Amino acid sequence: MTYLSRIRINPLRAGSRNLLANPRAMRGAVLGGIPDRPTDERTLWRLDTDNPRRPVLFVLSQSKPDWTHMVESSGWPDADGEHAAVRDYTPLLARIALGREFAFRVTANPVQNTSTPVKPSGVQAERAARGERRSYRIGHRTAAQQLTWFLQRTPRWGFEVPPAPVDTYDDKAAEPARDLRLVARNRLSFRKNDAGKPVILHTATFEGRLRITDTSLLTDALLTGIGPAKAYGCGLLTLAPLPGARGSD
Repeated sequence: MTYLSRIRINPLRAGSRNLLANPRAMRGAVLGGIPDRPTDERTLWRLDTDNPRRPVLFVLSQSKPDWTHMVESSGWPDADGEHAAVRDYTPLLARIALGREFAFRVTANPVQNTSTPVKPSGVQAERAARGERRSYRIGHRTAAQQLTWFLQRTPRWGFEVPPAPVDTYDDKAAEPARDLRLVARNRLSFRKNDAGKPVILHTATFEGRLRITDTSLLTDALLTGIGPAKAYGCGLLTLAPLPGARGSD
């Protein structure tokens, strides 16, 4: 069985500050909520900080988790409200059908593999000078590159992004704009350990509308994530009913 969790984070708590600033620390807290062999199962997570005063953590896990430790150290343990909601993911998966449309959100790590980076690092420049030819994974940094990366890959994830409503794009353009928005872009820098070199990730959060083109591929994308850096908060694709959609709740 698969579970989707939603945990409210209190950014003013001392225990929250390191989690919010360091994807490695957040990953450790996420794995701490999985009772049995957490590193043996695929666990996806995403931190939504649209409202910096009320960040929300989403986690997709195969085992039913317990978020008591996070609520007590990083939430509002004595306040009213549902601090850590855990829901069975099966009903959502049962609604996946060819041609159906959903609203979606995902934070991804758009990258390219190249042997000739435009701005090589010192190590990369030294290797090139020695005649070494190897491929490097380089993060896309501009909004245009990140949007192109996403749209080029939707077929392999089992969906397409339909055109935006007519009144939102220029009818003189070569092709209609897609119903897709880039709502956040971040550069993350953290260390895997105290002595290691910093890990740098360029992330992009996409929102929009999707239309299912392959139910098997989309189900796999939902359960296993999309793109790289899944351990550090990227790849969790979540769906929601479109406003006004029949059967939405």
